[in-house]
Amino acid sequence: MSSLSRELVFLILQFLDEEKFKETVHKLEQESGFFFNMRYFEETVTNGEWDEVEKYLSGFTKVDDNRYSMKIFFEIRKQKYLEALDKRDRAKAVEILVKDLKVFSAFNEELFKEITQLLTLENFRDNEQLSKYGDTKSARGIMLVELKKLIEANPLFRDKLQFPTLKNSRLRTLINQSLNWQHQLCKNPKANPDIKTLFVDHTCGQPNGARAPSPVTNPLMGGVPKAGGFPPLSAHVPFQPAPAPLPTSLAGWMANPSPVPHPSASAGPMGLATSNNAAIMKRPRTPPTNNPAMDYQTADSEHVLKRPRPFGISDEVNNLPVNILPVAYTGQSHGQSSYTSDDLPKAVVMSLPQGSTVKSMDFHPVQQILLLVGTNMGDFMVWDLGGRERLATRNFKVWELGSCSMPLQASLANDYSASVNRVTWSPDGTLFGVAYSKHIVHLYSYHNGDDIRNHLEIEAHVGSVNDLAFSYPNKLCVVTCGEDRVIKVWDANTGSKQYTFEGHEAPVYSICPHHKENIQFIFSTATDGKIKAWLYDNLGSRVDYDAPGHSSTTMAYSADGTRLFSCGTNKEGDSHIVEWNESEGAVKRAYHGLGKRSVGVVQFDTTKNRFLAAGDEFQVKFWDMDSTNLLTATDAEGGLPASPCIRFNKEGILLAVSTNENGIKILANQEGIRLLRTMESRPFDASRVASAAVVKAPAMGTFPPANPVAGTSIGDRAAPVTAMVGMNSDNRSLVDVKPRIPDESGEKSRIWKLTEINEPSQCRSLRLPDNLTAMRVSRLIYTNSGLAILALASNAVHKLWKWQRNVPSKATASVAPQLWQPSSGILMTNDISDTNPEDAVPCFALSKNDSYVMSASGGKISLFNMMTFKTMTTFMPPPPAATFLAFHPQDNNIIAIGMEDSSIQIYNVRVDEVKTKLKGHQKRITGLAFSHVLNVLVSSGADSQLCVWNTDGWEKQASKFLQIPNGHTAAPLADTRVQFHHDQIHLLAVHETQIAIYEAPKLECCKQWVPREASGSITHATYSCDSQSIYVSFEDGSVGVLTVSTLRFRCRINPTAYLPPNPSLRVYPLVVAAHPSDPNQFALGLTDGGVCVIEPSESEGKWGTSPPLENGAGTSTTSGAAGSEQPQR
Repeated sequence: MSSLSRELVFLILQFLDEEKFKETVHKLEQESGFFFNMRYFEETVTNGEWDEVEKYLSGFTKVDDNRYSMKIFFEIRKQKYLEALDKRDRAKAVEILVKDLKVFSAFNEELFKEITQLLTLENFRDNEQLSKYGDTKSARGIMLVELKKLIEANPLFRDKLQFPTLKNSRLRTLINQSLNWQHQLCKNPKANPDIKTLFVDHTCGQPNGARAPSPVTNPLMGGVPKAGGFPPLSAHVPFQPAPAPLPTSLAGWMANPSPVPHPSASAGPMGLATSNNAAIMKRPRTPPTNNPAMDYQTADSEHVLKRPRPFGISDEVNNLPVNILPVAYTGQSHGQSSYTSDDLPKAVVMSLPQGSTVKSMDFHPVQQILLLVGTNMGDFMVWDLGGRERLATRNFKVWELGSCSMPLQASLANDYSASVNRVTWSPDGTLFGVAYSKHIVHLYSYHNGDDIRNHLEIEAHVGSVNDLAFSYPNKLCVVTCGEDRVIKVWDANTGSKQYTFEGHEAPVYSICPHHKENIQFIFSTATDGKIKAWLYDNLGSRVDYDAPGHSSTTMAYSADGTRLFSCGTNKEGDSHIVEWNESEGAVKRAYHGLGKRSVGVVQFDTTKNRFLAAGDEFQVKFWDMDSTNLLTATDAEGGLPASPCIRFNKEGILLAVSTNENGIKILANQEGIRLLRTMESRPFDASRVASAAVVKAPAMGTFPPANPVAGTSIGDRAAPVTAMVGMNSDNRSLVDVKPRIPDESGEKSRIWKLTEINEPSQCRSLRLPDNLTAMRVSRLIYTNSGLAILALASNAVHKLWKWQRNVPSKATASVAPQLWQPSSGILMTNDISDTNPEDAVPCFALSKNDSYVMSASGGKISLFNMMTFKTMTTFMPPPPAATFLAFHPQDNNIIAIGMEDSSIQIYNVRVDEVKTKLKGHQKRITGLAFSHVLNVLVSSGADSQLCVWNTDGWEKQASKFLQIPNGHTAAPLADTRVQFHHDQIHLLAVHETQIAIYEAPKLECCKQWVPREASGSITHATYSCDSQSIYVSFEDGSVGVLTVSTLRFRCRINPTAYLPPNPSLRVYPLVVAAHPSDPNQFALGLTDGGVCVIEPSESEGKWGTSPPLENGAGTSTTSGAAGSEQPQR
């Protein structure tokens, strides 16, 4: 059903309600499933009409859809059962027990037994949990409060609790407009037409020469009396003029009301006791409000109606928090924590000489210390703030002058210069764009080392290109706007034009792409103060309203994408910074403190979902988002222009500000100062930049980003992907922070040395507490939250260690976690069938939100609930046994299952069906990795072969056997593991004989590294969370840290640093796991059953330094302490 058809249902519902067709209204609500009438539901529950209650609910959910739905039906049926017992109607109670409540025994058998035992009591209130049960009326009232909370928290009711805001009798209005239009088309219109039917189009009869009547004064369709004396339909003047198009409302295309803290229900354990009205969820859901944000504006209304099978992992359930027990909610909105003005970066830590006026700046979305800067002379450069070095610079130059239009060629012939108007990184940091004042946009790709490459040259606009942003409507795109009053969307890979948006009457000043739910859109602002919004279609702008003061304005969302702000300056110099109510297109909050007569357009930025900053009156001014008054300001020790350019880094711990003297000042808070001090090593190397990455995204799925804001938006906006290292080393220059003379000759003459960690005092390590049977650790993973570690032992038992959420905020070697078990004391134990688990190939995969783990140890595959440890289902009994599992990145119900018989099965959990079987290996599958950028699945097997499969049709695209190094022989069943780099293109292949980097989908080998024989075979390896390092474990117990860009050792952690001496027991790591947000933390699963978390010492903060390029990094043979480890190309 299309969205317009869906809206028609709402119009019919309004019509039926106004006409008092009460039963029909609720029947249509239930059958369509579009609107849940809470008032009607309350009436039926209060009246005890249980059959109607369940029938009405059935239009929206079923018992087994998710935990909320299950608890809703349980509470209703429990109440019905207790009322039958209260009436001493044992026969009715038994019927309810068998017919209605028995279904819950499969989920909680003990509870069902307890409910059954109530039949043996003379008065069920003798049960301690039900001792406070009052009379029927009060019990229904208490239950109703709980049911409303459960319904509001249930994802299946999302956007179905609020009826769209409509004018009275909207359907009649539309019919009147249609009749008016038909009458206008009449060849011989009558002055007072007599319209008697809607079944055919209206036409006037005999010609009388009369003109068409005014639609305002001539009603064509009045109220239609209904049999039985109902009042007429129309509550408005019939045949009224068509309403103006929605000028100030985004409601017609934005699905989300503004988030407001709201206590939701606990979907925790079902029980006998009276509902706890104070029980609220940790993550509240937006309540229904009275704002006009319509809840039915999805283009895929069928998707709303999809209901998962009992054991399907639906998106709704998968987005629930892991902790479903009642948790007190503080009431802070938008996830704000207790930031103060002291958390703002206000201390000047360095000055960078730029040489020309700074026009635009942007911090790298992953590497916290890389700053991209564009100037009025047309040049741009990349700064490494940790090393205080200019890594690369490029001047304005047209790449293909002959391909340019004649107007551009003429302009360049007259004046071959241009200013940079905008620089910005792509959401993953692999590309950046530069918009110039003359027609052109340049896209560059940024690679490892000093590698910067021309990617695309686009002649985007006639005249100046005023702004540029990246977006992801269905693939990575570049959005541009210009002096020619047009907005354009380009494919970021090919440069082909996708859309052109016309409608502004003045040059387009800025753009702000964003998305809400599944709706992608673009805000644009023009120099005449007009703001418009566009969907990715050719239907024109969806909104049209004025910026405060008709100013040239930029717009930006908060980091979490929930709040919209704008800042601008008009021709008179009046500046305005405001927060918008998106659903109404109106200013929600105007902030005070900007100067009265600004020079130039005031620039602004947001950070931490809490603060706004603007460059104004030779200062940087700060506001708390929730307060209109100025919070604080700084002049950055002087030297700022009247309206400086500003930009926060992603974490909000650094702030770049342009200066009067063609330079940049970097401001930092305490955390930023610590970061920069850590990064102050020289010469520049990839490890320094990599360790500055503060990655917050889950390990599974990085791109497209959760919030693809670009353009004029925040520094907090991108998902972490590939790492950045130096480029154009010949253009480096040192920056004076404090007066000093760098000794270049001394720098180069230093001999690099591999960092060796031999003593416990040289690092931080923690063996996790364990009172369960110690069996060798076969599989190990951090949860995506970074707060827990899950291990699978060779005896098929899982172990879960959890750190407390408050302090620390992540797993750490400094604080011991708890070996966690539910109160039931059960263990997550895999089915082992008739196999010996010691001989099996264990495997598991974790869902994105850490709620479920899918696991196997030679027997059937089990799906476990990570909260309760209960087995939700088992499937696929051997033979063949599963040997590797991977969730599809876009659909948690699709799983790739590698099998013992060398096949790969693509399995749909929801419908319990194998979609296809992939055959290409000769031995069992040992690794699987999805790339959602390339839309491929890469598999690896014990045959030392890699295969690439297209995920659209599951055809094999490529295959390649690993290059076994000379002098090495691969074991007959050697595990080969694969893992994608954050760029989703480069692939890490791990084999006992080597580490190799391949480029998908063609599987071209980029680099290969072979360990020295003394270390023994490689047992496992993994990328760090920022893909800048590789942690490699060896049979001799040591762990190596490789730098990805050079594939060279920079640090070796010997077993004496983390293992107690025990000559009689040979212990070494079988598996290594990287922390999902700390690039310097990893965990080891050991042969003796232990799990160790290892971090650098606090004084070092990172694992060694990479060998400098001039000392041979990147050559085929390593010198010094690295021994015979050889990177090969």
